[in-house]
Amino acid sequence: MDIDEIRTDTPGCAKVAHLNNAGAALPPRPVIDAVAGHFAQESTIGAYEAAEQNQAAIDRFYGALARLLGARPDEIAYVENATRAWDLAFYSIPFADGDRILTTTSEYSSNAIAYQQVAAATGARVEVVPDEADGTLSLDALEAELAKGNVRLVSLNHVPTHNGLINPAVEVGRLCREHGVLYLLDACQSVGQLTVDVTEIGCDMLSATGRKFLRGPRGTGFLWVRRDILQTLVPPFLDLQAATWKAPDGYEMRDDAQRFETWERYVAGQIGLGVAADYAADLGMPRIQERVLNLAARLREHLAARPGVTVLDKGARPSGIVTFTVDGHDPAAIKAAAKERGVNVNVANPNTHGYDPHAAPAAVRASVHYYNTEGELEQLLSALP
Repeated sequence: MDIDEIRTDTPGCAKVAHLNNAGAALPPRPVIDAVAGHFAQESTIGAYEAAEQNQAAIDRFYGALARLLGARPDEIAYVENATRAWDLAFYSIPFADGDRILTTTSEYSSNAIAYQQVAAATGARVEVVPDEADGTLSLDALEAELAKGNVRLVSLNHVPTHNGLINPAVEVGRLCREHGVLYLLDACQSVGQLTVDVTEIGCDMLSATGRKFLRGPRGTGFLWVRRDILQTLVPPFLDLQAATWKAPDGYEMRDDAQRFETWERYVAGQIGLGVAADYAADLGMPRIQERVLNLAARLREHLAARPGVTVLDKGARPSGIVTFTVDGHDPAAIKAAAKERGVNVNVANPNTHGYDPHAAPAAVRASVHYYNTEGELEQLLSALP
């Protein structure tokens, strides 16, 4: 991987040491050009006309995401963000009284709110599977819960937003298949930093965003749904993209994943997200993953060696998300000080930690990507009190 070439291809690298990739990564030049070029066309010839001229680039999105995930193009839906993609999958499941929803302590609070809403409306129950000592989901505990029966859905995040761990997604998939249970994976923080193959993982639905490690435009996301279960899911709303009107009083839903789409969308963003997916696939996700995890490991090592710094990350196999505190210093103040030194980090807050009874207080979150360098890690370290 030619890091110098990649950084030259990333204009933002000349401006800032960007260690907030779990928030939104810096896009590469091909993504910037694709989005800006289409928007420029819309402004000069008209939006509908620009879409007609660029239909091939719009459609490229489906094949690009399928290639990245080891999926089929007809299993991909373009959605405006990861939260909405996850919602579309979750709210399409016909829950009933007595159904059990199994999740993790590290679940994102936005998803936890949806569980509670559906449980109150349907009589389903939300149950949190315990962790191992290192904070990852306990597979033994999950298997025991699945064996009890009545589990309608296992839903978890691949990489939590706040504590650095990677949940055992493949092993969870194996257990769900053995017990015939639906499996929804929130891959918002994993697609683009880790190799994510839906066949290997064995999930039934997967949601993710464009703006984070995939390096796509903000305001873009996608949903993947396994072809085998598409016909069992009814989206919570339909329009003339998702279904065909059958006059005078009928309609027919699409038989592919585009039943989860709406007709109106951020077209330039869809084109840009397809370019971002191809950019990552061309670089090679195994190489991207190796570099991201190595950089994060080095940052944790440097931080742990500093007096007064506590690294908070959990898991036997941490991700590219690094969280820490500095004794006597507010994380927001550290973020501000780092920004003054040309370094972007973020603050992880407890209210995003879902069901975690041991959630740490607010922490600094530094999330690395493959275009970052050792020198940028040193910039962050030098900005710490």
